[in-house]
Amino acid sequence: MTEAPFPVPPARERHPARGYAMALTAATLWAANGTVAKVVLVGGLSSLQLAEVRSAGAFLGLALGLAVLAPRALRVTRTELPALVLFGVGGLAFVQLFYFLAIRRLEIGVALLIEYLAPLLVALVARFVFGEHVRRRVWAALALALAGLALIVDVAHGVTLNGAGVAAALAGSVSYAAYVLLAERAVGSRDTLSLLCFGFGFATAFWALVVPWWRFPFHLFADRLSLLGRLDATELPGWLLVLFVVVPGTIVPFVLLIGALRHLPATRVAIAAMAEPVVATVVAWAWLGEALGPAQLAGGGVVLAGILLAQTAR
Repeated sequence: MTEAPFPVPPARERHPARGYAMALTAATLWAANGTVAKVVLVGGLSSLQLAEVRSAGAFLGLALGLAVLAPRALRVTRTELPALVLFGVGGLAFVQLFYFLAIRRLEIGVALLIEYLAPLLVALVARFVFGEHVRRRVWAALALALAGLALIVDVAHGVTLNGAGVAAALAGSVSYAAYVLLAERAVGSRDTLSLLCFGFGFATAFWALVVPWWRFPFHLFADRLSLLGRLDATELPGWLLVLFVVVPGTIVPFVLLIGALRHLPATRVAIAAMAEPVVATVVAWAWLGEALGPAQLAGGGVVLAGILLAQTAR
């Protein structure tokens, strides 16, 4: 077996149940964040601008917290820089960009179905690149989860897909797989919060080059945006919605997901995170009024069965 760089050190005591709880909570927050992000996108921010402000807000929040609570964690060595840059740009920046591009053109459930091909990519890389042993039950869990996701978006009855949206979602799946694998190896030499802080910092620097801040439509923060769907008559200020995207929609779930990697391998964390489309479908039904039919309910059950199966493959 070839050992990958930056192996993940286990916590002093591994708690798989804690790892799954962290990953599932992260998936729930991301599911809610998808609908809020769509409201902001319809309100006027472009996918690039939303990805930029999300990265910048997360970076500032984490940097301020570390500066007060653990300033030593903000030190970085030259040998760490390449991995941190790759994690920030190739992982964090791109996974946000492609997700926002996809949900602008596709229904959230469809975009997530395609993006969540990522766990399969993680398992393939773990098995055939890093030479790790992947138990048969993990492959069965992946098959169940993907089948459940297909039911959720009712693929069998035909879905009209936007080509650019599909391409963005596929690129997002590759970026998400890269993010999980890079994070799993990077946490071996750095704590979760500082890893995310530097990752979002380099992602923000990347976005500042792509979308200069002097072109950013800051006036949208003061605008009141309709919440759409069943809440169409309700309006909230843009800054409050963006704040939700940054804190409970970004900082908290990313911290939880990377923290879960200290208790579980990347393959199982990625599978547990596949609960996101299930929750996103429920949120879309409750908020946007999208129908939740028998196929979607059955699909949610199949995804959860896949997650439970993965948990038994210890």
